[in-house]
Amino acid sequence: MKNLIILLLISAILAGCGKVQNESHEEKKTEEGNKEEKKETVMVSPESQEKINLETSVLKEEQFSGYLKIPAVIVTDQNNEAQVGPVVSGRVKKVFASVGTNVGAGQTLMLIEGLEIGVLKADFLKSKTTLSFTEQEFSRQKKLAELDAGSQKNLIATKAEYEMALAEFNAMDKKIHSIGLKDEDIINDKNDMHSAGELAIKSPISGVIVERNVVVGQYVESSSIAFKILNTRSLLVDGQMYESDFNRIGSTKSCEFRTPSVPDETFLCDITYKGQLIDEKTRTIKIRAKINNPRSRLIPQMFGDLIVKLAENRKGLFVPSSAVFKDGEQSFVFVQENDSTFRKTEVKTGIEIEERAEIVSGLKAGDKIVTNGVFELKSEMLKESFGEGD
Repeated sequence: MKNLIILLLISAILAGCGKVQNESHEEKKTEEGNKEEKKETVMVSPESQEKINLETSVLKEEQFSGYLKIPAVIVTDQNNEAQVGPVVSGRVKKVFASVGTNVGAGQTLMLIEGLEIGVLKADFLKSKTTLSFTEQEFSRQKKLAELDAGSQKNLIATKAEYEMALAEFNAMDKKIHSIGLKDEDIINDKNDMHSAGELAIKSPISGVIVERNVVVGQYVESSSIAFKILNTRSLLVDGQMYESDFNRIGSTKSCEFRTPSVPDETFLCDITYKGQLIDEKTRTIKIRAKINNPRSRLIPQMFGDLIVKLAENRKGLFVPSSAVFKDGEQSFVFVQENDSTFRKTEVKTGIEIEERAEIVSGLKAGDKIVTNGVFELKSEMLKESFGEGD
C-alpha cells in the first residue's frame, strides 16, 4: 500500500510538469502568432493620418467592359521599309550615308560609275539628237507640201523617220528613268566625254539607314542590296490570341499596346487584321494592329501586350493602381481595420484600365482600402519591424 501511494504521488508530479510544459508551449505559439500578426499590421493615429494626408476608399463592385490581354511583339511595316541598290552594274565612286543616318525621300546615298551607264547616256543623247533632226526635216517637208513645193513621197518618208526616231527616244527615255536618271541629269552633264558614266542612287523613302553593304571602290551588280532603310514612325504589333477568344472581341478596332520597355506610356493602335487561320500547334490566331511611333520610343522586336476591349460587359472590383504595391513577387494593399489599424493584405490583380487595377482575389466589396499614403504606411511598418529586431 505504501509503495502504491508513492507511485501515485510521482505520477501526479509528472503530470503537473507536463501540463506546465504544454501551457508554456501554447503561450509561446500564441506569442509567435501575435508577433506574426503584428508584422502584417501597422498602427497610425488619426493625427498622424492627417499629417501624411492618408486617404481611404470603400470598394464597390463596378460594371465595366471586359478587356483581353494578348502577348504581342512590335514588327516593321513593310510599307515603310526599303532595300536600295543599283539596277545596273558599276563601281562605287562615293558613299554619302552610313548606318544611323536619317535620310529623306530622293536623297542621294551613293554614286556609282560604269561603262554600262555611259552607254545608256550616250544612246539617250543620240536618240534625242536624231529625234530633233527628223522633227525639223518633217516640219520642213510639211511646209513645202503646203506651198506645193515638195513631193508627197518626201513628206511620207520624213514622217516615217520622225515617228521611228520618236519611238526610239521614248524607249530610251523610259530606260534611263528606270535606272534613276532624269533627262536633265544627262543633258546638263558636264563630265569628261572619255570618263565612265555616273549614276546617283537615291533613297525612295524617308527613314534611317539600318544596314549598309558597300564601300568606295566596290563593284556592285544590278541585284546588289547596298542599303536598307527603315521608317519607324509607323509600326505594326503582331499578337497571338486563343481561338476561344476570337469571337469575344467582336468588331473592335481600337486597342492599346503596353511594353515593359516603356513602362510609363500606353500606345494607342488600330486593329488592321484578324487572322482567318488557326495555328495547328499553338491553337492561336494572329491579330495585327497599326501603331504610331512619332517619338521613336518603340523599336521592332519589343515584346508587350495588346489590350483589346471585349464586346461583352462584366462586373469587378477596381482600386487605383497607386494603391497596389509589390513585396517580392506578390502584390499587396493596405486595408483599414479600425480608426488606427491598417493590415497589409495580399491581392491578385487583373487588367489595368485608366490607372485603375482590377482586383481578382484578396478583397471583397465593402473593404476600406488605402488610396493615398501607401508609401508612408510601408515606411512605418518597416520601422516597426526593425524595432522588433532590435
